[in-house]
Order: sequence, then structure tokens, then C-alpha cells
Amino acid sequence: MTGVSDILVAVSTRHLPDHPASGKDKYAFAYRVTIRNHSQQPVQLLHRYWLITDGNGKNTEVKGEGVLGKQPVIAPHDEYQYTSGALLDTPVGSMQGYYEMENEDGDRFRVPIEIFSLRVPNAIN
Repeated sequence: MTGVSDILVAVSTRHLPDHPASGKDKYAFAYRVTIRNHSQQPVQLLHRYWLITDGNGKNTEVKGEGVLGKQPVIAPHDEYQYTSGALLDTPVGSMQGYYEMENEDGDRFRVPIEIFSLRVPNAIN
């Protein structure tokens, strides 16, 4: 049976200084997520949950169906990648959360996404 330990999530981030939303009081970031299915059966990403925290401790929750309007099915030993973004009020922050997945047996489980930093290069908080 496919479960949490069979799905690995890796995230890379970058600051977007030239993004139209970046300015005096806003900082735009891109994050690229790679979801790897190390199981013997396909899984589908049904829902996402993010907790975004800026450098002042302000929390923003984001939740909804799938990612980028899709609920991808990830084949056994395959991966799914996407890029999205976040806008912060501070040059430093973090994100963490989970994906709700379903295997072909109809079992649902949550895959945690470990905390990762959003940081303007050379920023100190």
C-alpha cells in the first residue's frame, strides 16, 4: 500500500526582484516543487495546504484543490514538478504545509512539506 513514506517532496526557492509586485514593501518569491512517487502504484494529488509566515510572524494560510488548477496523477517511480509563487511583506519568511494524496486503493493520506525559507539574498532577519 502506498503511503506517506513513499512520496518525497523537494522545494527550491528564489527571490524575484524584477517581479511587478516586488517593490518597497513587497517581496516576490518563486518556489519549485518536485513530488516523487517511490511507490508501486499511482497517486493523485487532491488538495494542498500552505502556511506562509513572514519575518514579522504574520501567518497566511492557503488551501485548495490540487496545485495550479490541476490534480495530477503521479505514476509509480515518476515525479511531478510545478512552479508557483508567494508574496511577502518582509525580505525573509518561510513556508510549510502538506499535500493530501490518494492511492489507487482509494486510501487518502497527507504528505508533509517540511519548512523551507523564502529569503532575499544577503537578507538578515
